[in-house]
Amino acid sequence: MRDMALTNSRNCKKRRLGLLIVCEDAGQALVELALTMPLLVLLLIGSAELGRLAYYAIEVSNAARAGVAYGAQNHVTASDLPGMRTAAQNDAGNIALATTTATNSCACSSAYTATSACITTFSCSGTNRIIEYVQVKTTATVAPMFKYPGVSKTYTLNGQAVMRVGQ
Repeated sequence: MRDMALTNSRNCKKRRLGLLIVCEDAGQALVELALTMPLLVLLLIGSAELGRLAYYAIEVSNAARAGVAYGAQNHVTASDLPGMRTAAQNDAGNIALATTTATNSCACSSAYTATSACITTFSCSGTNRIIEYVQVKTTATVAPMFKYPGVSKTYTLNGQAVMRVGQ
């Protein structure tokens, strides 16, 4: 009697199989799940891939920032270009940086936009001071976890940081 009440409350067509009463539309939810599951899995994989690429992009940018932070400590570390590249690579951790470029440049306090290489003969006229900058550019190539048709097989991520050297 209880089974009859349950099947009647579901408004389904009843079919009797021996002692069991089975609803003919009982598999509808399973069919709907089977039809939507590929889309849900695709969305889940896509969001995981996007999160992974965002993580790598942040790490590449942070590596450039770490290299600049090392070089901007003083004038001695500003000329230590291999040290800036090493600091950037050490900060990248498990990400292999494809290229790391470190440069330093000088400008006069009156013209911040006109920079040139810092050499021992660089000087500024009048009361202008020499302002030294360091810059680190990092690049990493990342392959996606899965291969998608029509989508690039690798992504190139770039990081760049510029900082004024402490006086």
